[in-house]
Amino acid sequence: MKTILMIINPRAGKNSKRANTGDIVKAFKNRGLDCFEKTTTCRGDATDIAFRYGGKYDAVLCCGGDGTYNEVVNGIMRAGHKTPLIYLPCGSTNDFANTLEISNDPEKAAQMYVDGLINSFDVGKFNDRYFSYIASFGVGTEISYNTSQTVKNLIGHSAYIINGFVLHIIPIISHLKALHLKIEYDEGVIEDDFLFGAISNTNEVSGIFKFDKCGVKMNDGLLEVLLVKKVNVVQVFGLFGKLLKQDYNDDKMLLFKTDKLKITAAEDIPWTLDGEFGGAYKNMEIEVCKQAVNLVSPKNKFLE
Repeated sequence: MKTILMIINPRAGKNSKRANTGDIVKAFKNRGLDCFEKTTTCRGDATDIAFRYGGKYDAVLCCGGDGTYNEVVNGIMRAGHKTPLIYLPCGSTNDFANTLEISNDPEKAAQMYVDGLINSFDVGKFNDRYFSYIASFGVGTEISYNTSQTVKNLIGHSAYIINGFVLHIIPIISHLKALHLKIEYDEGVIEDDFLFGAISNTNEVSGIFKFDKCGVKMNDGLLEVLLVKKVNVVQVFGLFGKLLKQDYNDDKMLLFKTDKLKITAAEDIPWTLDGEFGGAYKNMEIEVCKQAVNLVSPKNKFLE
């Protein structure tokens, strides 16, 4: 009998999105799979569990939001396991799962694993940490981790909209702070003042920004880099509208693909990794780990 390590975050997402532990175990057991449950109690637990135990099982099942999935990926990557991951998304936004059309139905997840629907995906490396779909800095990027878990659990994705535009974006829009950065990548060096930057391996961010027109592939060994230069308050709203329309034809925006880049700043810059606070740094080295994680998922347009 194959064994499944279940890593469950009991606080992730709204109750209506959470799969019952008994239902998960039943779905997998009915297909000849034996589940062993471990529940997280604090931040970092999922990483520790995946690191210590991930290689001892036939697959690791992550039940939580994108933050929990990020922790599991970090544990697997640091340990060097190639253990297949099964993701049951039950967070507030589930950007990564939505992009891949991964269901939170344990029956479907168990069947996909039995059917061998396992695909290899790129993972981003940010200094000594890993991210599954996005690393970002600048205006608004702190919204996801500054929104309380209680509020997110109560109203889900709407919490980001309320917290973002009412409590954060509107108050800071009148005193935008640009960051002077030196960015080195395979096609040269860029040095300028930037308000926002995102290095991603996804097609959707917070259900707001999409990259349908960028030819995103999540296993091609490339990251999509979007940079927004310093602008005034009036220009911010215009650029925001363009981003919503996926119109990147503006001299204040840069969009390119690369497999690695180095960013140098004059001061510590806070970063968000997969929706969670990723630390503050002056020197950042970011690269792609091509097809580093094996994930149970349906075939889709983001795979080559």
